[in-house]
Amino acid sequence: MSRLPVTLAARPATLLDAARQIAHDRADAPAVTLILHEGERRLTTGQFFAGAARYAAALERAGIQPGDLAVLVMSHGEDLLYAFWGALLLGAAPSIFPFLSDKLDPVRYYDSVRQLVIHSGVRAVIAGPELAAPLAERLDGATAVLPADQINLDELASAEHYLDRAPAAPDDTAFLQHSSGSTGLQKGVMLSHRAVLNQIASYSQAIALTPDDVIVSWLPLYHDMGLIAAFILPIVQGIPLVLMSPFHWVRDPKILLWAIHQHRGTLCWLPNFAYNFLAARVRPASIHGLDLSSLRAVINCSEPVCAESHRLFLEQYAYYGLRESALATCYAMAENVFAVTQSAIGQPPHLDLVDRRALMEARRALPAAEGAPAAAQVSCGRPIAGCAVRVVDERRAPLPERHIGEIAIQGDSLMAGYYRRPEITAEVMADGWYYTGDMGYLADGELYVTGRKKDLIIIGGKNVYPQDIENLLNAIPGLHPGRAVAFGVFNDQLGTEDLAVVGEVDTDDLDARAAIMREIRTRVAQTTDVTARYVHLVGAKWLIKTSSGKIARAANRDKFIQEVLAARE
Repeated sequence: MSRLPVTLAARPATLLDAARQIAHDRADAPAVTLILHEGERRLTTGQFFAGAARYAAALERAGIQPGDLAVLVMSHGEDLLYAFWGALLLGAAPSIFPFLSDKLDPVRYYDSVRQLVIHSGVRAVIAGPELAAPLAERLDGATAVLPADQINLDELASAEHYLDRAPAAPDDTAFLQHSSGSTGLQKGVMLSHRAVLNQIASYSQAIALTPDDVIVSWLPLYHDMGLIAAFILPIVQGIPLVLMSPFHWVRDPKILLWAIHQHRGTLCWLPNFAYNFLAARVRPASIHGLDLSSLRAVINCSEPVCAESHRLFLEQYAYYGLRESALATCYAMAENVFAVTQSAIGQPPHLDLVDRRALMEARRALPAAEGAPAAAQVSCGRPIAGCAVRVVDERRAPLPERHIGEIAIQGDSLMAGYYRRPEITAEVMADGWYYTGDMGYLADGELYVTGRKKDLIIIGGKNVYPQDIENLLNAIPGLHPGRAVAFGVFNDQLGTEDLAVVGEVDTDDLDARAAIMREIRTRVAQTTDVTARYVHLVGAKWLIKTSSGKIARAANRDKFIQEVLAARE
């Protein structure tokens, strides 16, 4: 029985009501297909919620109660999906924590888990078998650590009565999303059932979701893009989901493309770096016969959008049926559950060519005159239903269109606040508006994001956005794409900032390194009208990344000052 997506006019009151409804109406319909190393594992909606209900019983048997906070530190797979929805069915508030990977420093990682548990009053940590023992040792009895491999769902009798319970109200916290950082997860974003369902309804409308859609994803579930767009939304809406581990995808990126081909995927969300990654890391010989014509939207989200990344991706995959009209963009954040804006589906996002000098010196996004130096800004689209956006100055007063300032949002999907962080909540929320810390401008009703407020580099009165520097370095031979970071270092003598660039290379040859450094300086000077005073090349694993795999600018700036500049003094 086909079921239309949730509309703004009619929707369940809580995620538990949604689960009960979808499990009843579509028990035999496909829910999740897991792409595994050994093959595929297909789950119907009935099988999925039966597993989630058994997990709810196991968690209750372990002492977790409605209202408790349960942290999930598990590898991406079937058990994590059950654990998240099982906690929801129990009325507990689940929060998915990043799994320890080679991108994260183990000492920082375990310390961040410990700090979160102590600060948040976590009732239990459900951990993968390889992490359970070290976590239990570091938590030292502060909270229960439940090894995931000791939860044997096959031993539990049917627990589907958990679907008939109603332990939550619409304004209760459904789950926490945590902000990512170089030292782990820091701020727990409290999201109510009402806010999540408002988001799902509005965003489904924005992307014109239909029962014929198929969502394909490798995205990590501890990030809002993966958790909402590529997990909760398809489950609640009864849309088939094809899911793979992010670790599997990074090692073998073509599996995403073949999953789209084989399952006729229609929707896929990607961070900006993934467009470059897929364009550069997949050999044509490995995708002979690939067909991507089923895709109606590949949505760029979670990082500032780079027009060049779209161009490279389209250039690589147009031959395989990818249409330019499938390129789309979205501005999103955990504090609004997920999406704030979405570009129009079925046409490429608008490209705004603005005067580079006005952008840098006057903080204005003025259309570039013909032949004048221009910067290409990609639209993130218009606000979704139920959400308002404005751009404000330092006093939080609204700015006119094409003036760059801080982006503020208001709407029915906003968080209730940061969990047990009233002082931080008060800093960013006032009069019903959330002040994002992101910089951007509005033009013809569409939002353009230029970068983070705290990352802005000011050199001699010129405003330099670090991601612009980083994006132009991606194509330099010998420099790893996506592994360069730009930041400002204050110059006491000049009273302004100097530009520093740190890039990862895999060569120790002095001549090769010198050539890479020259090319970095040349491209920066030619493209931005500023010069890079510091260019520092490093080997693998020097750069600090956030728990979601992004380069941590502030942490790398601190490391550069402490380890590089201090050594020169």
